[in-house]
Amino acid sequence: MLYDFISAEKRGKTPMYRQIYLSVRKAIESGSLKKGARLPSIRGLSADKGVSKTTVQSAYDQLCAEGYIENRPQRGYFVAAAFENMPKAADTLSEAVEQRRYFSYDFSGKSIDESVVDLAEWKKCVKDVVNRNYLLTSYGDAQGEEALRLALQKYALGTRSVNARTDNIVVGAGTQAILYLLCSLMGAHKKIALEKDSFLQAEWIFKSFDYEIFYFDCDAYGTTVDSLKEICPDMILINPNFTGLRGDNMPVTRRLEIIEWARTSGAWILEDDYNGELRYSTLPMPCVQNYDTENTVYIGSFSKVLLPSVRLSYTVLPEGLLRRYREVKRLMNQTASKTEQLALARYIESGKIEAHLRKARRVYLEKSKLLLDAVARCLPNAKTDFNETSLYLTLTVPQALNRDKIDSELSARSVCLMSRGKEPNVFALSFSGIAQEKLAEGIELIGSIISENSY
Repeated sequence: MLYDFISAEKRGKTPMYRQIYLSVRKAIESGSLKKGARLPSIRGLSADKGVSKTTVQSAYDQLCAEGYIENRPQRGYFVAAAFENMPKAADTLSEAVEQRRYFSYDFSGKSIDESVVDLAEWKKCVKDVVNRNYLLTSYGDAQGEEALRLALQKYALGTRSVNARTDNIVVGAGTQAILYLLCSLMGAHKKIALEKDSFLQAEWIFKSFDYEIFYFDCDAYGTTVDSLKEICPDMILINPNFTGLRGDNMPVTRRLEIIEWARTSGAWILEDDYNGELRYSTLPMPCVQNYDTENTVYIGSFSKVLLPSVRLSYTVLPEGLLRRYREVKRLMNQTASKTEQLALARYIESGKIEAHLRKARRVYLEKSKLLLDAVARCLPNAKTDFNETSLYLTLTVPQALNRDKIDSELSARSVCLMSRGKEPNVFALSFSGIAQEKLAEGIELIGSIISENSY
C-alpha cells in the first residue's frame, strides 16, 4: 500500500519522524483525512517509507499527545480531530494591509518627524543596556526601574514642574496601561467626567470597569466647574494643554477652581499631560499637579515626545492612591520593557532629551506655520481649530460634501488623514509625521479634492 501524502525524505534537513508528523497533521487540518479515518499501521508505514518503526512510532506519539489522532488498542490509529468543517482563513487582509500601507502624504499622526529624533543616540542607549547581560537575565521592578524613576523625577520636575518622589512614580507600557492600573486602584462602578471625544481609548477602559461616563461642559477656558457640580463625578480626566472651545491652554485661574472643587468634593483629577512639553508658541505652563499633590494624579508619556514605538508612560500617585498601590504591588507585574526603561533612563540622564525637545519645538513650530499658511491659501473658507501640543488641526468646511467620494480619492492619491469623525465636513490633519517639504503640496491636493466633491 502507498501513502503518497506522507513525506519521509532521508536527505531532508527535517528529521524523518518530524516529516511524517507534519504530513499527517497537514492532511488532517486540510480535511483530507477526516475524523474517524484509519491511519497506516506502524509496521506498514515503516515498510512503505523505508524507515524504522521507532521513527513512525515517534511521529504517531506526538500526534496522539496533541490530540490529532488516537490509539485504539488492538485496532490501530485513527483520526481524532475534525477540521473539514472549519472556516477557512481569509484570502486577503485588506484592513491590515491598508494600515501598513505607505502614504506619500501622511497626515494620520501615527508617526513623528524623523528629523526630530537622534535615532543613532537612542540606538546607542539601547545597545548599552543590551550589552549588560546581568540586566537582561532578571525580572524588572513592578513599579518601574529605579534608574528610570530617578531620571523621571528630575525630568518631570524640570520640564513640567511635577512634584514627585521616586516612590510616587509608577511606570507602565503606555497611557492605557497606566489608566488600567489607576482604575484598578480606584475600584469599579465609579462616575467619571471627561471632554467628549477627547480620549476614546480611555473611554473603553472606563467602560470595562463599569464606570458611568459623563461629559462636562467647556467654555473658552476649558472645563466649567458648574458642570462638574451638576455631575458630581468621583473623578475627572482633563488635558490642560488643549481644552475649551478655543482649544487653548487652560489658564491658572480655571485650574485652581477645578482643584478647589476636587478638594471639597473628594474627587480625583486625572491629568493627562499629553505632550505638554511640546508647546512652542509660548513656554510650557506648569502642570495642574504642581498646584495640587493631594487630589491630582499626573500622567505623562513619551510616544510623541520621543518615539511612538517606545510605549513608556508614567504616573505620579498622590499619597492616598500610593497606599493602595503598595497593598497590591506584589500582585502586579511590570508591563513595560526593562530594556527600554533603562535605555530611556540613560537618554534622559545624558541630557539628550533636552536637546531633543529643543529641536522638536523648532521643527514643529516651522511645520505648524507652513501648515496654517497652506490651509489659509487652499481652503480659505474652512474654519480651523489648532491643537499645538497634540500636533494637529481640524478643518470644518462650510459647504456640503460627498465625503465617501472624498475619502476614496484621498486614498487613491496616497493621502492619509487622522481617523474620520462623525461629522462629514470635519477633517483632522496631523503634521507630526509628514515631511516638511510635502506639507504645502499635500494641503493643495486635499483642497482640490474637497473642492471637486462639494455641492
